[in-house]
Amino acid sequence: MADILTPFVYWAQTEQQITLKVDLTDTWRVKVSMNENKLKVTVYGQGARGLNKYGFSLDLHSSINVEESNYKVTARQVDFTLGKKCPAWWPRLTSQPQKPSWLKIDFDKWTSEDLDENEDEKRDVCSDYPDMYDKLHKEEFGYRKEDFKKVYLIIYNLCQFVGFIYVLTVMGIMYSRDGPASMKETYTTVGNAMKFIQLIQFLEVMHSLFGYTKSSTLVTFVQVGGRAFILFTMIEAEPRMQTKPVIFYLFLVWSTVEIFRYPYYITQLLKIEISFLTWLRYTIWMPLYPLGFLCEGIIILRNIPYFEETQKFTVSLPNSWNFAFHFPSFLKIYLLIFCLPFMYMLMSRMNHARYKKLGKSKLRKKYA
Repeated sequence: MADILTPFVYWAQTEQQITLKVDLTDTWRVKVSMNENKLKVTVYGQGARGLNKYGFSLDLHSSINVEESNYKVTARQVDFTLGKKCPAWWPRLTSQPQKPSWLKIDFDKWTSEDLDENEDEKRDVCSDYPDMYDKLHKEEFGYRKEDFKKVYLIIYNLCQFVGFIYVLTVMGIMYSRDGPASMKETYTTVGNAMKFIQLIQFLEVMHSLFGYTKSSTLVTFVQVGGRAFILFTMIEAEPRMQTKPVIFYLFLVWSTVEIFRYPYYITQLLKIEISFLTWLRYTIWMPLYPLGFLCEGIIILRNIPYFEETQKFTVSLPNSWNFAFHFPSFLKIYLLIFCLPFMYMLMSRMNHARYKKLGKSKLRKKYA
């Protein structure tokens, strides 16, 4: 194959199969020769060196099942799926330890398919087989390349952690100095910081939407949006509510939950396991979430007569849109139909997550 150019070929694996992506577009005359230990391909297409004839030959590390192997030609690439004769993780693709320069690792496809039926998310091979993954990264790049997404998430979580620590610290200093009298100054002192942190939290909706995190986009939006509704509509829009002691307790609950959540996310991104922090992350919500919902409910109830008086956010007839909206009635419906079901849904999800996380940890310790 001396007169034939070699395309870039990207490979990945699961325990059951090998996948290959031949980086050629507009291909035709694809010829494939395959046996248990060798794959030979020639094809015309548009590659890194223009429109030419390309080809490659691979002596495979282990045997494949030819009958369960196939390929598919698309406009953007040629995809191969090679079924392994004996299910196992291969330490490399080729029989020889020297990897050809045109053979690359398709890290985007390194996910495990052998999922437990109770697991909602795909496992990452980086976690399941860390030594192999690190070895392949070093082989490919000469160093462990940090993902931009990972660096960004670490910075985001660190900034949020610092923000909530600031709120708690200021509140603590004020309370230690002035006692309960400081509560009426809570919003005046840390309200702007809390509003900024809360607005930044909407990035978490985008994180789940674009696949940066594995959380539910809908649940994240409802949770962050619910807090924003309380903060901007119930507190910021009604000055008489800003001096109530319940604001102090609400900010205390919100901040206490988050100063454990964000460090936990950072340790997970860095693959550092701190058992006590994990336990706090999946346990501290049990007393604090009900207290937080209670504080939010009190704020809404206390605001209903205020909004009855001011008619703020209420739309009355007649108007050019021929539309009426009574905001105090909406708050009553919000309490009954939204708050209570959402509290139940959120706590059920957290309880399920706690059981999965802490239950599995206990089993591992038991049988270690």
